[in-house]
Amino acid sequence: MLTLKRLFATGIAAGLSLFVASSAFAQAASTLETVKKRGHVICGVNVGLGGFSLPDSQGKWAGLDIDMCNAVAAAVLGDATKAKYVPLSAQQRFLALQSGEIDVLLRNSTITLQRDAGLGIQYSGINFYDGQAFLVSKKLGVKGLAELAGATICVAQGTTHEFNMASWFRARKLQIKTVVFESQDVMYEAFFGGRCDAMTQDSSALASAMATRGKQADYAILPELISKEPLGPFVRRGDDVWNAVVRWSLFAMLEAEERGITKDNVEEQLKSTDATVQRLLGVTPGNGKALQLEENWAYNIIKQVGNYSESFERNVGMGSPLKLARGTNALWTNGGLMYPIPLR
Repeated sequence: MLTLKRLFATGIAAGLSLFVASSAFAQAASTLETVKKRGHVICGVNVGLGGFSLPDSQGKWAGLDIDMCNAVAAAVLGDATKAKYVPLSAQQRFLALQSGEIDVLLRNSTITLQRDAGLGIQYSGINFYDGQAFLVSKKLGVKGLAELAGATICVAQGTTHEFNMASWFRARKLQIKTVVFESQDVMYEAFFGGRCDAMTQDSSALASAMATRGKQADYAILPELISKEPLGPFVRRGDDVWNAVVRWSLFAMLEAEERGITKDNVEEQLKSTDATVQRLLGVTPGNGKALQLEENWAYNIIKQVGNYSESFERNVGMGSPLKLARGTNALWTNGGLMYPIPLR
């Protein structure tokens, strides 16, 4: 009898496991199917951060995160223009993803354990390696962080920056005065208006704030970085099929750069006899089926958006107002951290 009870219990457990697995699969497939039926991808983006997501005077959005969103649209729908952008504050961003208001969050958001494991969401890759820095007026003559002891520092609410900053100065027994602002735009206005001695944010965001306001001659980013801030897209946890689509869209852009495939030469590369290139561009089938996409999904990304280098340079690199060096965002073959997982 005990054996039968155990068998019965085991059967129930197996049935529950199968049900959970089936439910997870149904949920995982839902976003991809929803996007296909809807006809466009909805991305949560920054309310306005030059180089990452910023609309021009005609309302056309551009930036590194915008390109990532467009890449997903190209992969799923064959058209990079079939993307819509929802501007979100730091406080709104994760709730918007959790609630299903957006399909993917692309808002220069730092990947952390608590966010990846504790909010019902998961990251799909890293599209920019960053670090927290501090911006000061050159008039102050400050050369290093320790010189900010006793200073008033502006920081945005709902970010990792306030905790990082407090920890760094506390560990060195240095006192600071923190002024917290509900949005980055209000913070920028306050800082450049003289409200604080320094402002802290990701180094790329500080560079953007200076460039878009024409302040590069009067302000400087201090050399120390006090944190690791890997930025990347987030999707809902358990949405495995959709997560794979977003992740491999990024890897396709990196692989294209590594292989020297660009918007301009991708047509010619269709004739390549290189097996890796053939698989990447869909000449050799398999990858599209695995992702539940058309076989030319990566070709569409490269043709319509470009490889990672092209996106980086026009948005945040030397060809942009930010003029950021590749640094850790260079390919692994060039001393950086960008390493595309094999597309096979």
